[in-house]
Amino acid sequence: MSLSCGVECVFVLGCARWLWKRCTYIGSYDSATWTAATPDEFEPVPRLCRLILAIYEPDLRRPTHYEPAGGYRVDPDCVVKRVGHSETQGRVPPYLIYADHQHRQIVLAVRGLNLAKESDYKLLLDNRLGKQMFDGGYVHHGLLKSAVWLLNQESETLKKLWVDNGCSYDMVFVGHSLGSGVVSLLTILVVNHRERLGGIPKEKIRCYAIAPARCMSLNLAVKYANVIHSVVLQDDFLPRTATPLEDIFKSIFCLPCLLFLVCLRDTFIPDDRKLRDPRRLYAPGRMYHIVERKFCRCGRFPPEVRTAIPVDGRFEHIVLSCNATSDHGIIWIEREAEKALQQMKEHSTETVIVPPSVQKFERLQTIEKEHRNALERAVSLNVPHAVDAAENEPGEHNEAETGSTSDGKEASSSESRTSGGRPNWDDVVQKLLKKKNESEDVANLPQ
Repeated sequence: MSLSCGVECVFVLGCARWLWKRCTYIGSYDSATWTAATPDEFEPVPRLCRLILAIYEPDLRRPTHYEPAGGYRVDPDCVVKRVGHSETQGRVPPYLIYADHQHRQIVLAVRGLNLAKESDYKLLLDNRLGKQMFDGGYVHHGLLKSAVWLLNQESETLKKLWVDNGCSYDMVFVGHSLGSGVVSLLTILVVNHRERLGGIPKEKIRCYAIAPARCMSLNLAVKYANVIHSVVLQDDFLPRTATPLEDIFKSIFCLPCLLFLVCLRDTFIPDDRKLRDPRRLYAPGRMYHIVERKFCRCGRFPPEVRTAIPVDGRFEHIVLSCNATSDHGIIWIEREAEKALQQMKEHSTETVIVPPSVQKFERLQTIEKEHRNALERAVSLNVPHAVDAAENEPGEHNEAETGSTSDGKEASSSESRTSGGRPNWDDVVQKLLKKKNESEDVANLPQ
C-alpha cells in the first residue's frame, strides 16, 4: 500500500513539474542566447510585410482593407503583375510582382492561407512525406509543386525585369505562412539554377519567410541559411510544431487542443531522436525572432530582434500562450517589425563608434562565420545528409555555373523548355529529386 502511494506521489509530482515548466515557458526563451540583429539586415522585413498586405487590397490607389499605419508605401505603377485565385486555380496562393526602384529590388510576394479556399487545403494535403528526396533532404511535396508551378509561370517575367534593369537589382522572394513555404522552396530551385534567371549572382538572391511553415529537413534549412531568412513573432505556433501542416489546418477550429497534445507528445521525444529523423521538417534558413513580451509581465514592451542559425533547439517547443495564434497574423508582424526597426535605428545612432561602412562589413563577416559554424554543428550532431562548409559552397557554385545534374550530366541552355518557349522547371526538379528505395527509408528511420 505504501509502495503504491509512493509511486502515485512521484507520478503526481512529475506531472506537476512538467505542467509548471510548460505553462511558464515563453517564446523569448527560444532565442535567449542569440545575438541582436542590426538595422541593415532587418530593414527589408517591415517593408516586405507591407507588400504582402498589399496583395489583399483589390485597388492600391484606394485601399479599404488592411492598410497599416503610414500606408503601404507602395507605388501602384510599379506593380508589374498581380495574380489572384481565379488565375492560379488553386495551384499557389495569390501573389504579385513588384519592381521596387527605390530599393533596387525585384520582389515576388506570396500571401498566406485563405481559410475560405478549398484549393489551399488541397495544396497542404499533398504531402508525400519521406517518399522522395530533394537536393539531399526532404521537403513538403505540395509546397514544392506549388513553387515549380510559380516558376513555370513567372521565371521569364522575373528574368526580363532583371535584365531590363541593367542586371543590377536584387531578386527578393517573400511569403507569409503558406506562402513562406512556397517561396523558400522556390529559392532553392533558383539558387541552384541561376542561369535560368539570366545568370543572376547568388548574393543578389534573398528570401524572407514570414511566420514560416516547416517545409524542409534540417540539413536544407541550415545549408541555405545564407539566402533564406525566417521571421518569427514571439509565440507563433506554426514554426514550432512539427505536426504536418495539413493536420494543423484541418484542426484549425480546435487548435489549442491540438497544440497541447503536440506539446505533450514532443516532451517525451528525446532531442537526439528528433535530430536523427531525416524526414522531420523545420522552418527554413536564418531565424529572426521578434520578442516583445516577458515572463510575468503585463502588456507589450519595445520589441527587440534576435538572430541566429540554430541547429539543435530550432523552435522545438510549443508555447502554451493566448498569443500563439495571434502572433501568426501578418498585421501584427508588420506592426511589431516596424517598431523593432525604429528601435534598432535609434539605438544604433546613439552608440555609433565606427563608420557605418566598417560596421556593415564586419557584420557581413560575422554572418558568413555563423553560417560556417552552423554547417559544422549540423555535421557534428550527425544530422542526416548534412554537409560542412567546404563541401557546401563548391557544389552550389558548380551546379549553378555549369548546370550539371546529380548524375554528372551537363544541361544545355536550350533544354527543358515548354512549347511556349518558357523554361520547364519540372525538369529542373527532377535533377534535384531522387527516389529512395525501401532499404534506405528503413535505414534512416529513427530507432
